[in-house]
Amino acid sequence: MLADSFGRVATDLRVSLTDRCNLRCAYCMPPEGLDWLPAPEVLTSGEIVRLIRVGVSMLGIREVRFTGGEPLLRRDLVPIVARTAALQPRPEISLTTNGIGLARRAGELRAAGLDRINVSLDTLRPEMFRKLARRDRLPDVLDGLAAAVAAGLAPVKVNAVLMRGLNDDEAVPLLQYCLSLGYELRFIEQMPLDAQHGWKRAEMVTAEEIFAALSSSFALAADDARSRGSAPAETFLVDGGPARVGVIASVTRPFCGSCDRVRLTADGQVRNCLFARQESDLRALLRSGATDAQIAARWQAAVAVKLPGHGINDPSFLQPDRPMSAIGG
Repeated sequence: MLADSFGRVATDLRVSLTDRCNLRCAYCMPPEGLDWLPAPEVLTSGEIVRLIRVGVSMLGIREVRFTGGEPLLRRDLVPIVARTAALQPRPEISLTTNGIGLARRAGELRAAGLDRINVSLDTLRPEMFRKLARRDRLPDVLDGLAAAVAAGLAPVKVNAVLMRGLNDDEAVPLLQYCLSLGYELRFIEQMPLDAQHGWKRAEMVTAEEIFAALSSSFALAADDARSRGSAPAETFLVDGGPARVGVIASVTRPFCGSCDRVRLTADGQVRNCLFARQESDLRALLRSGATDAQIAARWQAAVAVKLPGHGINDPSFLQPDRPMSAIGG
């Protein structure tokens, strides 16, 4: 198992397939973008699948979520999904994407074995999308959402980050939109993972503010029928259900004590926490001829030293050097 000293066991693997992205979202990176990883440093599809196989067959990984950057930019995404789906025991396979290009690929991803999908959508206003993402691609995202449903990936989950003074007035419209189309909306508190290191707590839209905004138009009730377990989102029934809305309050309501996630970056580094400041290099082991057992041992050692929490609320907190796009969500 991938166990730490606090009794938590990692069973959910987040695999970043690339640090590249075709958007420039304000809470993630500067308008000019970032310096991408050189191609030789990025794991090949064979290396990715081998590490996932070690995780699944030797270390108890039960869920694999592919992230980025933007994972749809990997041309070999479909075969990676298919090879992951062929592993025994078969893990649950999901994808987090900005939705650009999803309209073309949703069907083949479903056929390859993709089980679930999360699509980022922070606004329904074209002009605000251009301001937040610095690209005019809102229609592509909406088309991608529709294609995911048509491909059988329902229920599609939508991730939204509200930013003060920009889209913080869209909580209700976003939920109305998702309810009308059967999407399950998740609001996520903005976290200190931007490349610019410009995050400020006072500017963050909190979970309490989101609840207040939604409660002005909807009746929210605790979803007693669905156990939260290690899930990051608190979910609530909307107007008696069955529709639900979730809030991931990583900053104001940390859920570190039940965290079951471990992350693999696009260049083969294990991160035992989204906010970890240390990484363990599996790529070097892979490329030096290490055995599966040696890789598994390094991985276990990396998780064993996981801290009790992310420390955002501690005065000594330091933001990770890598931004979200280079870590994987």
